[in-house]
Amino acid sequence: MTASSIPMPKTRIKRKRWKRIVRRLVLFLLLLIVLAVAGLIIWSNLRTQLTVTYDTYTASIGSISNAMSFSGSFALVDSATYTAEADTTVRTVYVAEGERVQKGDRLMRLSNGQTVEAGFDGTVNELSVEPDDSVAAGDSLVQLADFDHLTVSIRVDEYDISNVSVGQECTVTVTALETSYPSVIEHINYISASSGSVAYYTATANVEVSEGVYPGMQVTVTIPQEEASDVVVLRMDALSFDQNNSAFVYQMDENGELYAQYVEVGINNGNYVQIVSGLEAGDTVYVEAQTEETTANSLMSLFGISPRNEFNGGNRGGGGGFQGFDGSFDPGTLPSGGGSMGGFPGGQ
Repeated sequence: MTASSIPMPKTRIKRKRWKRIVRRLVLFLLLLIVLAVAGLIIWSNLRTQLTVTYDTYTASIGSISNAMSFSGSFALVDSATYTAEADTTVRTVYVAEGERVQKGDRLMRLSNGQTVEAGFDGTVNELSVEPDDSVAAGDSLVQLADFDHLTVSIRVDEYDISNVSVGQECTVTVTALETSYPSVIEHINYISASSGSVAYYTATANVEVSEGVYPGMQVTVTIPQEEASDVVVLRMDALSFDQNNSAFVYQMDENGELYAQYVEVGINNGNYVQIVSGLEAGDTVYVEAQTEETTANSLMSLFGISPRNEFNGGNRGGGGGFQGFDGSFDPGTLPSGGGSMGGFPGGQ
């Protein structure tokens, strides 16, 4: 047997195999470590970053009020359709459609002697017959309606009914025409017409309207509640509340440090609030805001791309008009609004 044909010992073969296995395991572990580190770096760059900024609000002098609003529609107060009392013929018609008449004016005369007269001041809405027409008992002859005096009914739920009373002033606004009319609550039906979980009651108001307003038009009935004129007012967004529900705002001292200033508040309309004490007109307050840097921008930064900043901070203060929860505010004295104010570290 030659030397080349002598078999290698099994122990040497196993040792070489083990070294290869160990080498592969070490390379695999090193690869896992590299991937884990790379993943952590990427993840840390992709996480949403939060930058603390501050919105500013300024107290001002103004008038503020709140009110309850209800939806409804106009209906006729007085209307009548006159009919024939017996089979007969129309002899004379004294009016035309659209003509205004007064109570007692003759509308038409029938051959059997029946004279139809207006029972109230109104307008001839519809003529159903002409002279010499034959009519039977009960046939419609003429319809009269008072379009100058309309009524509106509103549904008031059990939570608000205690704040509504007969004789209370209100404003009725025609939705389509944006025209408003003063009125008062004429009647309240305290027997609930609802069988659901919330009881509703019906209140009515009569309105003297101008030409072009008709029954069926949608309206909003506004009943004023509280009102304060020439007082210090502030945006509701500027307020914070502690665990006792006491209101406070953040102001800045001469050292540039923010501190909590407690305030006494009065009425509000959902957008603005009356400041009874704690602030004066012209005082500036600060509210912490958080500006998010998006994942897309972080990814662009990771690859060395500088994203464009499309926005220059928030604008929670808003200097424009507003829409309240059935409230109003003197637009001439709106508090100046707060553009976001950067540069303050988060701990201040």
